Amino acid sequence: MTRNRCILIIDDEEDIREVTQLTLELEGGWDVLTASSGMEGIALAERERPDAILLDVMMPDMDGIATIGGLKDNPQTRSIPVLFLTAKGQSDALEEWLELGVTATISKPFNPLQLVSQIRQILRWN
Repeated sequence: MTRNRCILIIDDEEDIREVTQLTLELEGGWDVLTASSGMEGIALAERERPDAILLDVMMPDMDGIATIGGLKDNPQTRSIPVLFLTAKGQSDALEEWLELGVTATISKPFNPLQLVSQIRQILRWN
């Protein structure tokens, strides 16, 4: 039996985590883990090894840039695809983010009904 895909959401906003988690579980049929900070997310990613990470760019204490740095520096989490959730319409930062190892970006606010298909398309999950 194959296990469900697992996605880790790292976002400091509880309502975003809840809506995203419900969407991914109900629409995608995926297992979802959540973390409210970069440090918590890195620890969870190392322990649980999710198939992908949705990471908020703008967070207090440890932002998305610092968090992806921590993930990519760790041999156990380095290869996990990271999708930035960003409210910023900064396409100029996209190139810099790709160099950091970001797989893609998803703009907030996102359409919950399209989120699963966006993730499937980006990660080529059938």
